Amino acid sequence: MMEDQPQKQHLKRSRRTKPSSSSSCSSSHINNLDDGCLMHIFSFLPPIPDRFNTAVVCHRWNYLACHPRLWLRVDRSVKDISEPGVFPNIETAVAASRPGDTILIAAGGSHRVANIQIKKPLCLIGAGELPDDTTLICSRGSDSALELLSTCKLANLTVRAELGCCLLHRKGRLTIDGCILQCESNPLDYLSCPIVSTASSSKVLPSQTKSNGDGVFVSQTRIEGGAKAVLTSGDLALQRVRVIYARTSLLFWFDVEQMCDQIDHDNSL
Repeated sequence: MMEDQPQKQHLKRSRRTKPSSSSSCSSSHINNLDDGCLMHIFSFLPPIPDRFNTAVVCHRWNYLACHPRLWLRVDRSVKDISEPGVFPNIETAVAASRPGDTILIAAGGSHRVANIQIKKPLCLIGAGELPDDTTLICSRGSDSALELLSTCKLANLTVRAELGCCLLHRKGRLTIDGCILQCESNPLDYLSCPIVSTASSSKVLPSQTKSNGDGVFVSQTRIEGGAKAVLTSGDLALQRVRVIYARTSLLFWFDVEQMCDQIDHDNSL
């Protein structure tokens, strides 16, 4: 009986040192990929929330997920503006961007914007948990905060116009998702409008409008102030309007798209 005891202890030690099935699979762990492969995988993730969430996993993932190859960042608190891909304001980030880039705008405080023209396809996203966390303020004397002349997407942002419009849509496909648009209500309602579209397009078939036509597409967006939620002066028509009334605000879902037989102009909501 005493001779069996050392053998049992030896078996226990051997079981502890024997590699488990889980540890044997560690060689195929995603962290064993090189930085280029891992960054390529991150590029397929939606910027918000998936790619943004990868940045909080570890220091390496933070570096790769925030790499300027994946998106540009606007952060007023960064002192070293020589860091690649980081800019002190939205205007310089837009100027340095390439078509198809995503610009992540830091939460906290407010970002001053005025008549910033965007002539290439871009995606502007607020980095906060809520759209209230990232605010773009358009000062008086400006026609708009952002002037869109290409296909663009805005998400998780608050855009506030002290006088004028929040977004001026010239052409392209503008998508506004999960944002807050704020305008003054009094005393100059006729000068305040959250969205203004002046897009005019050639006649196209209705089936083509969703794929490549000009338009404004709004979802889960709160619109405050102004006499109208959207004002169009081109040949775009308001379609598929859905409004949900809450105690403090109205939530809008609507599309402004091309119509091949559109006759009326100056449509407004």
